[in-house]
Order: sequence, then C-alpha cells, then structure tokens
Amino acid sequence: MAVVTEVQGAVREPARPRTAPRRHGRRFPSGTASAKRGRILGLDGLRALAVLGVLIFHLRPSTLPGGYLGVDIFFVLSGFLITTLLVREVNEHGRIDLKGFWTRRARRLLPALVLVVVVSTVIGLAVGDDLLVDIRRQVLGALTFSNNWLEIGAGSSYFTHTAPQLFVNFWSLAVEEQFYLVWPVLLAVILAVTRTAKQRIGLVLGLAGISATLMALLAVGGVTRVYYGTDTHAFGLMIGAALALALSNPETDLRRFAAWARLRIPLAIGAGVGLLALLLTLDGEGAFAYRGGILLAAILTATLVASLATAPGAHDGLIRAFSARPMVWLGERSYGIYLWHWPVLLIVTAVLPSALPDSPTSWLVRALALVLTLAASAASYRWLEQPVRKHGFRQSVRQARVALLGAAPLRPRILAGAAAVLVVVFGLALAVAPDKSQVEIQLEQAAQALENESAAVNPPTEPGEGAATGEAAPSGEAAPSGEVVQEATEQPSGATVPAGEEITAFGDSMLYVASPALKADFPGIAIDAKSNRQWPDIVAAIETALAAGTVRDVVIIAAGTNAGLRDPAPLEQALELLGPDRRVVLVTIYHSSSWIGESNENMAAVAANHPNVVVADWYGTITQNLDQLQPDGVHPDMDGMYLFSDVVTAALAKLPAQ
Repeated sequence: MAVVTEVQGAVREPARPRTAPRRHGRRFPSGTASAKRGRILGLDGLRALAVLGVLIFHLRPSTLPGGYLGVDIFFVLSGFLITTLLVREVNEHGRIDLKGFWTRRARRLLPALVLVVVVSTVIGLAVGDDLLVDIRRQVLGALTFSNNWLEIGAGSSYFTHTAPQLFVNFWSLAVEEQFYLVWPVLLAVILAVTRTAKQRIGLVLGLAGISATLMALLAVGGVTRVYYGTDTHAFGLMIGAALALALSNPETDLRRFAAWARLRIPLAIGAGVGLLALLLTLDGEGAFAYRGGILLAAILTATLVASLATAPGAHDGLIRAFSARPMVWLGERSYGIYLWHWPVLLIVTAVLPSALPDSPTSWLVRALALVLTLAASAASYRWLEQPVRKHGFRQSVRQARVALLGAAPLRPRILAGAAAVLVVVFGLALAVAPDKSQVEIQLEQAAQALENESAAVNPPTEPGEGAATGEAAPSGEAAPSGEVVQEATEQPSGATVPAGEEITAFGDSMLYVASPALKADFPGIAIDAKSNRQWPDIVAAIETALAAGTVRDVVIIAAGTNAGLRDPAPLEQALELLGPDRRVVLVTIYHSSSWIGESNENMAAVAANHPNVVVADWYGTITQNLDQLQPDGVHPDMDGMYLFSDVVTAALAKLPAQ
C-alpha cells in the first residue's frame, strides 16, 4: 500500500492546453520551456557548468578557486526540480506519494553510488598509499547518506587533509538525500497550513535565511562545520524550492509580469557574469564565502534557473546556449561524473610518480583522470543507471541472479561473477583498512618524542658542569645565562650554526612531523608545534612563550601549511614581538594549493626588510625530492624529515653573527 500525504487544493498551476504538444519542431506549451516528459530545457547545460566547476577546482584549484560553488549550483537545481515535481504531483493527484517518491530517488542515486564505492575501495586496496585510511567511516557515510555529519564528528575538512579521502565529495550527496527525505513531508505541512503562494514562498525563504545566518554566525569557529552542515548549507535548496513554488502559482509566476519578458535575458546575463566572477575568485577558506559569498552564488543560480524555466520556447537564445549537445551530454551524466572524478583523481595520483604542480607529469595525471572519469560515468549511465531507472531494483536483481546461476549467455555470467568477486574483495578491504595515515602515525611519534623529552628530568649539576657533561636544558626552557651547555656545530663552509639550547621553534604539523629529526640534529632545541595551526595561532603561541620567558635567542618559524600566508600582517606581528635582537629563520611552505606561490613571496618580502631574518627554502628543496613526501603530498616522510632538518641547518648557518 502506497504511503501518501494528502494535500487537497493547496497549489494551482496555470491552466495547461488540453492537447499534447507536437514533437515535430520541438513545440511546447506557450509560456514554458518544457520539453517532452516535462523536462525544462537548458537545465542540463546548467548542470554541466556546475560539474565542470567542481572538476576544474579539483584538477587545478588555481584556475577556478571558487569551483567548489558547483555544488551550490546543484543544490539550487535540486531544490527547484524536486519541489516542482512534488507540486505537480499535488496538483494532479491531490497528494504526495512518499513511497513512490523515495523509490524513484533510490533508483536514481543508489546504483551509481554503490558501484563507485565498491570499485574505488577495491582499487584502493590494490594501490595502497593511504587510500583506505578511515574507509569504513567513509563507506558508512556514503551508503547511509550521513557522510557530512560523520566527517564533522571526525573533525575532517573538505579543503585540507592529512590523508587522501576517497569519498570526501560525498558530503553534498548526504545533504541532498537528507533533503529528499525530509522535504516532501515538510512541504506537505507548508502547503496545508498556508493559504496563499506568497505565504509559502515567504516561509521557505525564511528557512533559507535562517540557514544562511547560521552559516555566517558559526563560521567563526571554523569552516568545516558550516560547510558540511545540512542546517548551515541548506539555503541553496530552499531558494530553489521557493522559486519552484513561485513559478507554480499564477499569482506569483514571473511570466505574468510584463517587465520580466524585457528583463529576463539581461538578468540572466548579469547572473551568469556574477556567478563566473565568484567561480574565479571566491576563496573557500575565506570569511566572505560564509558570510554572503555562497549565498550570493545561490541567488545568482536561482536567477539563471528562473530565466531558463520561463523561456518562451525551444528557440529562445538562452535555451539554445544552454542546450548545446556537449552541455546536454555532460549534464545528463553529471551525477556519475561528480561521483567518479575524485576517487579516480586520487587513484591516478597514487599510481603515477609524484609531480610538481603544472609539470608534464601533473598534466598527465589530470588528463588521465578526466578521461577515466568521463568513460566510467558514461558506462555507468548507459549500463547501470538508466536500466535500473527503467526496470527498477527487482527486475535488475532478477536479471543479475539469472546471470549468476548460469542461465544466461557467457558474457553476462562473466560480469555477474566479476561483481561477486568485487563484493568479496570489498569486504576484505574494509576489514584490513588502516585507521591512521602515515602522516598521523608520524605525528603521534613526534608527539611521543616531545612528551618523553619534556618528562625527562636532568640530573642536578654544579655551576659550570654543563660544559663538561654536555647536558641540555629541558625543552621549552632557556639555557642559564652565560652557561655553554653544548658546543655549536661547525659547518664545512666555516659558518657557525647555533646549538640546540639556543633555539626555539614554533610551527604547525610540518614542524611537528619533522621534530624528531630536528631534535636529533639539535639536542636541546625547544619545539612548540601543533597540527592544524594557522598564522594567528603562531602569533598567539609566541606571545605566550614570551610572557613565560622561554623564547631563546634563535627562533625557527615553520607555519602556513594549512592556509598559507596570504596576508603578511601576522608575520610582521610575530617579528615585532620577537624584536630585532633575536635571529629568526622562516621556513617556506610546499603544498598543491593556489596560494603557495603568493605565501612564499610574502615571506621572502618580509624577510628582506629585516636583517635578523633569513629564509629556509623548503619549497625549493622538496620540489626536487618529491619522493620524500608522505602520500598526502604535503608532509615529509622519514627521509624527508631529515631533509627538512638539513634545510633548516643551512638557513641557520646564514644567520648574522651575534
């Protein structure tokens, strides 16, 4: 028995012609851009733009820093289309068939998703290279559409990772599926308790406003929570839903306003230009994105959707622009492309040799990932997604069972057998998957080394004994004034390198990972390093250490791994706090992010204005030794951490004599 929600007489659509539109010449009812089967022409082109934005953002972030907004374009489209379907069902049948709606959504979403999860996990097992770290949590989140909340609970970030996450992009599918689950019921309630279209639209826009406000307010504590959160990122879906409600009622239908016919194309062009500007410039880790930027992208997208949905016919110039054959092809397969592209990119990156950004090898990685993504999504669309949507789960399972039992030609039996093997290996991959990445393991080892040193108690010494015994001052404490506790290291060039007891180091996860090598090369060095630190945190750590009197004469700062140094002000503040009498080494950063070049240039420019500051060129060194990086492509491995120490040592040797 169907589960239905009765909503009698809640919404009225404009009267439709009794005769069906002729297919010849692609004619449609007056005042709509609907194709046969009720499709709205041009929306596939908008889907194509959305998925292209995400693709470019992940393949080469510096080309399209705001490409992640493609997800928000999808949100607006989903809110609009789903609400349009639900309102149409209410108008035609007086009710919403919840079971039928959720079944159709499951047929649309689950086949491709399960295929991507199983195949990617199995390949990840074969490739290794940290691809299966936390895979059990990721698979659980993907298959239950709870990925976003599980990742929030785990403290993950969409923009920075210590391990490659195969299904990091599935967070948006979770948000949409949660919307599909809740929205039909909520919409039925809204239709039942309101009397006019304006009331419904106002209520839905109010929900959008609450969501956008929550994003702006909660972004102060970090972007991951507000980016992944269903409550804080639902405004695009609500804006799309409000637009659908507006166009479904004669009272609010834009087509009834004469001014709309004149302004539709100019508004669409303006919205397109504005959206392109955001795609090209909106930093996903900047404050503006969460305090109006993403909301603006959703509003501009809704303007484009409204312009397409109210087009007078298939020959409209805007419709033609968004209905080019390649755009339609991409739009129809955009769901599969979105699912496949990120796992494919990680797998190809892991298989091919490490490469510098924009090197020939890196372009090969991108090209191969793109080709494989399009091929996989096209195959999935033709042989899995469309058949399941047409025949349903039962018929598809029945055909698979027949093939597996042998009552079918050879090729289907081979495919069915391969599917069974995939499922078995998939289970094995989940069983043996590691819980920690190599970076996390190395971070823990560094933390243990720091803890062991801080807990060590030096035997008491008489004044002057330090020079004889070579005992080091405890980590974090300055050596007593005038006491020489370790001879300085003499470099082959004759330059003198400060001893460990003269050095205090501040940094983020990069320094944390490299700390064992620094402690081996500089016994007695004081290291203050924590993962996920950004430059304001470094300034605060320096202030705290200065207040405690534990900052030594030589200071190493290795920071910026998480967000770079796009604004040199925090560095200037840190140097001002340390004063001109302390000698400082700044370590450049290496990352695949678009802000690396700018950050290192800012660091060099600041150092040039301070005679007591030198730069350790970690970026220049590691780019020649990419094989000494962890699988995350950012942090050094065991060999790399000693290379990091060598780079710091070379910079220390260049410090001006005291």
